[in-house]
Amino acid sequence: MHHNTQGGAAEQPSVFMSQNIEAYPMEFTGSGGEYFRVWIVNVLLGIVTLGFYTPWARRRTAMYFYGHSLVAHSPLEFTAQQRKMVLGFVLLALISIAYQIAAKTGQDLAVGLMLLAGAVLAPYLWASAMRFRLGATRWKGLRLQFSASWKEVYLASWPVFALALVWFGVFFGMQMLSPELAQALDGPAASGAPKVKPQFTAPMGALLGLGLLLSILCFIRLEYNYKSLLVLRARLGNEHGRWKPVYMDFVKVWLSTVAVFILCALLALTITTALLKESVAMFLVGHSGKNNLFWIITVVIIGISAFFFLLLLASAPARAYREARMFQLLWNNIGVSQIARFKCNLRAGRYVRLRLKNMVLTLLTLGFYRPFARVSEYRMKLESVTLHIKGGADQVAGVLVRQQEGGLGDALADAAGLDLIG
Repeated sequence: MHHNTQGGAAEQPSVFMSQNIEAYPMEFTGSGGEYFRVWIVNVLLGIVTLGFYTPWARRRTAMYFYGHSLVAHSPLEFTAQQRKMVLGFVLLALISIAYQIAAKTGQDLAVGLMLLAGAVLAPYLWASAMRFRLGATRWKGLRLQFSASWKEVYLASWPVFALALVWFGVFFGMQMLSPELAQALDGPAASGAPKVKPQFTAPMGALLGLGLLLSILCFIRLEYNYKSLLVLRARLGNEHGRWKPVYMDFVKVWLSTVAVFILCALLALTITTALLKESVAMFLVGHSGKNNLFWIITVVIIGISAFFFLLLLASAPARAYREARMFQLLWNNIGVSQIARFKCNLRAGRYVRLRLKNMVLTLLTLGFYRPFARVSEYRMKLESVTLHIKGGADQVAGVLVRQQEGGLGDALADAAGLDLIG
């Protein structure tokens, strides 16, 4: 739906076409030790203030990573006003409290209306977050902008509404396939009427599986639509972004991610099964009589718990793999109008190994290695990117400063809402 059609900006002859292309590898000048001091203060003040220090912590974190990220030898700047971030955080907190009160006091109508309003406003909030974060980012005196219209934002958000229709269809289809389920949902049976237990049939399973498949495709499409819209409608000065990936590129990344997860899950199952067999055999040899059953049950419970723990760990390589593949796909296929493009040499296997090492060290240090892990992952991703500019970096310095948007969207966005590596 979103292709690289930039209108008048694309039709204008570029003054950079005849210029030589200069390459600028991106650099990160920060360190784990420096960021640890920022991180530990954020954590302690967050605990003391019961979480109300969050907007200050997020701003300090963004300023640290932006200020140490060099693009063409010039650092990024995070210029968001603290007042707007605080107001956005407070408004979000009030909305969350109102929802919790409505849910716990059984106000189903209010809860339903709030959920419906949240679904309708989700595209608006996402676009507000992007406007805020890009508007708060400067490079060489230029402020980034997100210029998408609200019509474009809501057209790009069609997978959200398609997802709602999918599950409405699944819900009513399940009722049609199982009258007993419909009767149970309608309310308790009349006095004296026999209770009929709903039966789960093969057609119901197929319908549920179809709903899950369509949901995944909707999520992938939404991610594709939002990322393409963000790049195409991002502006640096008066130059728009350039976008090359297609939807199937995203699908391929997700399919390969699922394959990696399945392999990791099978490996976790194999290890757990082997350990469980060995443990049962050892207990059977070492214990006799009535205690056998007790030890077997104990080992089985431990084995099942270990399997689920290993399964949780097994998802980490898949998540790191997807993150690396998606990062590489995007930064190899985007640019700034006709004046700049990016190249990325990030290797998924190397990034997965770094993520696993960081995860182990974070567990062993009870979380205190987390700032060092975050810096190392950020550095690997950032320094894998090279910026190629026609005519050199000074050619793009210029113009256009746009007033920042409000801060509610930023409070709803993750801290990496517009990280260069994100």
